[in-house]
Amino acid sequence: MKAAAPLPLLVRVLRAPAAVGACSLADWDLILRQALSANLSAGLEAALAGAGLLEQVPAPARRHLDWARRMAERHMRAVRQEVACLAEALDALALPLILLKGAAYVMADAPAARGRLFSDIDILVPAARIEAVESALMLHGWVTSNDDAYDQRYYREWMHELPPMHNIRRQTMLDVHHAILPPTARVHPDSALLRADAVAVPCAVNGAAVLTLSPADMVLHSATHLFFDGEFDHGLRDMVDLDRLLRQFGADPAFWDALSARAARLELARPLFYALRYAQWLFDTPVPAAVMAEVDRLARPGALLLALMDAMFERTLLPSHASCSDALTAPARFCLYLRGNWLRMPPLMLARHLFHKAFLSPKTTPAQ
Repeated sequence: MKAAAPLPLLVRVLRAPAAVGACSLADWDLILRQALSANLSAGLEAALAGAGLLEQVPAPARRHLDWARRMAERHMRAVRQEVACLAEALDALALPLILLKGAAYVMADAPAARGRLFSDIDILVPAARIEAVESALMLHGWVTSNDDAYDQRYYREWMHELPPMHNIRRQTMLDVHHAILPPTARVHPDSALLRADAVAVPCAVNGAAVLTLSPADMVLHSATHLFFDGEFDHGLRDMVDLDRLLRQFGADPAFWDALSARAARLELARPLFYALRYAQWLFDTPVPAAVMAEVDRLARPGALLLALMDAMFERTLLPSHASCSDALTAPARFCLYLRGNWLRMPPLMLARHLFHKAFLSPKTTPAQ
């Protein structure tokens, strides 16, 4: 891990909120710009509020954070309303409504939900019921957002989810997953195991049970979503998620006892290794030494590969802001974009897919 370059101001404040006491107005201007670029304005406000430090924020910055908090509160209300609509739409199928990522954090009232903004709701359903789920959703106003024939085939034959859907009345977005990685990926977490261990949130929604993944699976899915993906615009936000999840669930020793074993069973030890490594680097996330040693044993890359991954992730997990970039940031992002696709598709399919997206897919015309 590199040690010479200091972490960005935003990361330092998230890591140790008491640092706001020494921040000047110029520092706050930079912190807010970094937070905006990372989609973490509301998350920053939540962190400072949780630490009882908002009174130390200068008035101009405080107004910005207050606005972000109000936006986040409205967002959370809208998510709860949309989950109720989903529960109603799927009620006749007698399927549990299993939420993933941001919506799961909101409905479970998890610390990771505080200030967490996201554009769509993700659900997990059995692959054998995917067509019935799509039909039920269409009857309640959800339709596919993309009409391109190649993209439809790409999602329906090769991916782990339906093409993205939106509701024609509310314009809300929905991703319907039957797995957390494509069947073409290099590892194959068993979706049946994820569904079998899902847990109900404390409050039913309109009388219907709403579930999330188990604590270990929630962490593993967050790590997999980040470190198997090829886009890192929200990389720091996702690392904040992981830090908050690990701190929340880590209060129970049984969580740590099960985490590495669950990762091995689901073939997800490598993304867990990266998640724990970079959470400790960014936020000093408390991870028991024995757990880190076991994950190292299961999934630590070779020295050269790890040095390369450190060089790329230590750039791409920072805010997408000029103050957090150097000459190697853009090449690192591009290399990780290729890596994400490489992990999700075999070489011939990947080459064909990249060629099609670059040269054959219809290009949208910018609005005038």
